[in-house]
Amino acid sequence: MAPPLLTLQDINLTFGGTPLLEGAALSIAPGERLCLVGRNGSGKSTLLKIAAGLIGADGGERFVQPGSTIRYLPQELAISGHDTVLAYVEEGLEAGDDSHRAAYLLGQLGLTGEENPDHLSGGEARRAALARVLAPEPDILLLDEPTNHLDLPTIEWLEAELKSMRSALVQISHDRRFLEGLAVATVWLDRGVTRRLDQGFAKFEAWRDEILDQEVLDRHKLDRQIVREEHWIRYGVTARRKRNQGRLRALDTLRQERRDQRAVPGRAKLVATDGDVAGKLIAEAEGLSKSYDGRPIVMDLDLRIQRGSRIGIVGANGAGKTTLLNLLAGTLAPDAGTIRLGASLQMVTLDQRRESLDPNWTLNEALTGGSGDMVVVQGQSRHVVSYMKDFLFTPEQVRTPIRALSGGERGRLMLARALARPSNLLVLDEPTNDLDLETLDLLQEMLADYAGTLLLVSHDRDFLDRVATSMVAAEGDGRWIEYAGGYSDMMAQRGPGIKPRAVAAPPSKAPSKPASAKAAKRRLSFNDKRALETLPGRIAALEADIAQLHGVLDDAGLYARDPNAFAARTAELEAADADLAHAEEQWLTLEMLKDEIQGA
Repeated sequence: MAPPLLTLQDINLTFGGTPLLEGAALSIAPGERLCLVGRNGSGKSTLLKIAAGLIGADGGERFVQPGSTIRYLPQELAISGHDTVLAYVEEGLEAGDDSHRAAYLLGQLGLTGEENPDHLSGGEARRAALARVLAPEPDILLLDEPTNHLDLPTIEWLEAELKSMRSALVQISHDRRFLEGLAVATVWLDRGVTRRLDQGFAKFEAWRDEILDQEVLDRHKLDRQIVREEHWIRYGVTARRKRNQGRLRALDTLRQERRDQRAVPGRAKLVATDGDVAGKLIAEAEGLSKSYDGRPIVMDLDLRIQRGSRIGIVGANGAGKTTLLNLLAGTLAPDAGTIRLGASLQMVTLDQRRESLDPNWTLNEALTGGSGDMVVVQGQSRHVVSYMKDFLFTPEQVRTPIRALSGGERGRLMLARALARPSNLLVLDEPTNDLDLETLDLLQEMLADYAGTLLLVSHDRDFLDRVATSMVAAEGDGRWIEYAGGYSDMMAQRGPGIKPRAVAAPPSKAPSKPASAKAAKRRLSFNDKRALETLPGRIAALEADIAQLHGVLDDAGLYARDPNAFAARTAELEAADADLAHAEEQWLTLEMLKDEIQGA
């Protein structure tokens, strides 16, 4: 086995009074791909900076094989001070590197290279920084949250690019699918100590839980042993005459061992405050259209959102996901078409940029609105410090200004504010940004138990698979199509990849010959052709029937006058909704088959 390119041994570092790293270690061999995981604040980024040689440790050793090249992508970027993006990327090249690769990577990442680095968006800056670290094809790549602010096409491209490179890789990421696709070994940083699992991330959580369960058992055994020793010291026959100094020293050692153990950090408690029960219809869009500067964002969209739906919205950066979200939530007026919101809606919104947070607020002010020390959660008053603990904040942070919080802490604060308010409709725009994997798990569990409706924009494929019941995807030129199921289900229906807005990602692999041959031999049957001709008319008739039934049921006095008629119309409406869904699914399946045959 080849010797490691980079080794960290017995790394110690203390900020303030609490040790951040206590004997941490890291070793990476040529071509090896690792993921570094741990909770927000556990020191992952700090350990990566030590590996990159950017900061020194209080103790321990760092060794890099002579001649090895290292490139580091920080979580917080600073790329100003260059005339163009291409100049910024080329500055990272060394003698002998391929100068054309910089321009190639920028093109693949949707940039021309002529952009001014001072005027880039967060996603553009991240893509430029990726091009800079990838262009030299270094021996070691150290990537801190490389998928932050990237859209799905770029994430999928980056995953494929990293797989094709020979560089060794250490990555920090909250994107499960990204970690599972790349890592062959996992390093867990927990309470200042690293543990290594020589398997990919998919095996990590079961392994971690076994370790934590064993720790609980060992701690319980130690506590019982201390109790037994204390009992002997106080009541033993020998103890009444003369203290056994050896056992006293042993007891002191046990107590010190117990004090030195760093307890497992608590888990966040994410519980949404349920509002009143909303009507069956949450929102209905008809012919919805919106353009900016002549560019269509949403064109002629028809969409019906029922109570309990969990709709994921996906597309490339700039496709208009946030615009569509605001249109469906009724907070943005369309250029054409209508959006009809249901009755009794209690909407809570989590914005992507955390813009509703004043950086000068303290945590107390952000959670209470500046009115005292109490916050109302699920209809009951709680002290703000108690509620903060549910989201892993310490009592000492109650007067901390928001500007001093990390990205993960700001994300948890936004969740704390949103979940305290009663709701039956959650509108979440990139809620997973900066959250650690354990908090993501809890957020998924909370949303699974949430009784209301969810509108969600996310680039996290695993999160979408676990949460969404249907997907609305950008197809270009303002067209949006709804697919049943989560992200993987959508991919199975529409084919691989989300279409990039600017520069196309590398073409996907051509289908195998047997599949192509099979598609070429397929033909539309007479019944299929007949259905394609008649289904649009049936769908229109069903939509008219549904509109008529809604008109009848909108009569507030119908139930009081004639309960039987109300029940009958309600049953007819449910049957018509089911028939419409079936007809639309059948038409979509046949249209896709027709396109597949014509393409073959």
